[in-house]
Amino acid sequence: MLINLKNGHLIFHSDQGWQYQHEFYRKTLKKHGIIQSMSRKGNCYDNCIMETFFGRLKTEIYYDHESEYKSFEVFSVAVKEYIYDYNNKRIQAKTKWMPPVIYRQAST
Repeated sequence: MLINLKNGHLIFHSDQGWQYQHEFYRKTLKKHGIIQSMSRKGNCYDNCIMETFFGRLKTEIYYDHESEYKSFEVFSVAVKEYIYDYNNKRIQAKTKWMPPVIYRQAST
């Protein structure tokens, strides 16, 4: 998962898969100024929020909809729209029936 902080820095969070620990991969992130963050070994709970989000995204816009995406570009636009709507329009009980962006603003 790639996180863009307000100060413009990027953080890439992942599990400890071998590909994320590979020297070439780590050097490439560093070369591009991306901070690497990994879950603790054997602790799936470190990343459970993002795993839940990606599971929901795949269920809601990908599974059984694959044929709707004629190209990577079309799918990329759908993902960007989904993320925007998820953060700015979708309400949930855990965010007191506010979209996440509004909930975070109200919590600060």
